[in-house]
Amino acid sequence: MNKALFRVTFKANWLIGLIILAIMLMYLGIIISMFDPESIEGIESMLEVMPQELIAAMGFAEIGTTLTTFIASFFYTFLAIMFPIIFCITVANRLVAKLVDTGSMSYLLSSPNSRKKIVITQALFFLLSIFLLFSGLTLAGILFSESFFPGELELLPFIQINFVTMVAFFAVSGICFFFSCIFNKSSYSLALGTGVTVMFFVSNMLANMSQELSWLRYLSLFSLIRPMAAAEGNITISTSVVLPLLIALIMYGLGIVIFDRRSLPL
Repeated sequence: MNKALFRVTFKANWLIGLIILAIMLMYLGIIISMFDPESIEGIESMLEVMPQELIAAMGFAEIGTTLTTFIASFFYTFLAIMFPIIFCITVANRLVAKLVDTGSMSYLLSSPNSRKKIVITQALFFLLSIFLLFSGLTLAGILFSESFFPGELELLPFIQINFVTMVAFFAVSGICFFFSCIFNKSSYSLALGTGVTVMFFVSNMLANMSQELSWLRYLSLFSLIRPMAAAEGNITISTSVVLPLLIALIMYGLGIVIFDRRSLPL
């Protein structure tokens, strides 16, 4: 890893991460403050008058009765997926493809650093940024919960929810990073990264809408998150953790190898 490049990359992308985290923390705080076991029936009644397909698509079909499951159903089924998607698509493109497209990569490669060292530095930054994003989210969720409802949050299940979600985004970031590594044009990288990630997101929503479309969950990495199952301690390690980690390893590895060997317009 090149420390100087890591610092430059951090300075170029920290604001995006901070904005995404701030928005997520705002919604998380609001949702936690809304929790009231006595008002669950009222919320369910309110949701019943809305289009049920839309409710199911957003993951609100099942409402938790505890603080942990309430957060899982209202935050981690939709909002905790949507905003990190924006982060992954944006940052992945800026890490490699945009540098090649603007000619900045030629300056980096004119230094004593090899292609492999440069791209590995970018990959490590990306993984660390996602880790920090969900670590901040976990810590804030615990602090918010203790402030509003002391002792109500089930700590281990809440950490599991965040861990499973984070691991899924390791895989998503790996796919976006792969496209950033194989294209010289930033627009191509952005288009493919956005297209595949949005396909995952939409497929997961459609799969939740009806039993007839449930097969679409096999086309989405986000179907592996299952926040309610994680909150109840019913996650399957092989599919919720091992599989996305394997995908992340393959996609980051392929991106690094291809970038190291392909010709660049320098």
